[in-house]
Amino acid sequence: MISLMNTGNSAQNKIFLDRGDITRLDCDCIVNAANNSLLGGGGVDGAIHRAAGKKLLEECRTLHGCATGEAKITGGYNLKAKYVIHTVGPIYSGAASDAKMLADCYRNSLNLAKQYGIRSIAFPAISTGVYGYPAEQAAGIAVRTIHQWFDANADYGMEVILSCFNDVTYNLYKILLKDEMK
Repeated sequence: MISLMNTGNSAQNKIFLDRGDITRLDCDCIVNAANNSLLGGGGVDGAIHRAAGKKLLEECRTLHGCATGEAKITGGYNLKAKYVIHTVGPIYSGAASDAKMLADCYRNSLNLAKQYGIRSIAFPAISTGVYGYPAEQAAGIAVRTIHQWFDANADYGMEVILSCFNDVTYNLYKILLKDEMK
């Protein structure tokens, strides 16, 4: 894992970039790119449910789903992370509302994390898998939204880990974050 930048109005807010399996990260919370049911699925959603164990599914059943752009929290169970924040990204259609809903995923997840006293949170590349969001656009929205949240919460002290499952996503974030440092 590499730290590419300190950002926001405070050196306490940091972004890290990781290439690997989000389920193995040692942080307070990981974010699940879930579907509306919150009952598991493919990709990162399935991997998180498998790694956390059946108690995660049991707790998710009590949440009664989640609207696109919103976020809900559960325990982490068998994960190193104490919490899982579940957020539902938009299925990409090319409409302007897609970008707003994707930004809402990041913002609402960070707000929920702050509400629970979480200081380190790992995000996958939300909506870029089967939901078809173009990776470059999604990465730009993620980085901008995180910066905006850092600016609005400069004194909180949050470490955000952008967890990349593949080299393409990792290199995309690396370029975006290095450009921001200039």
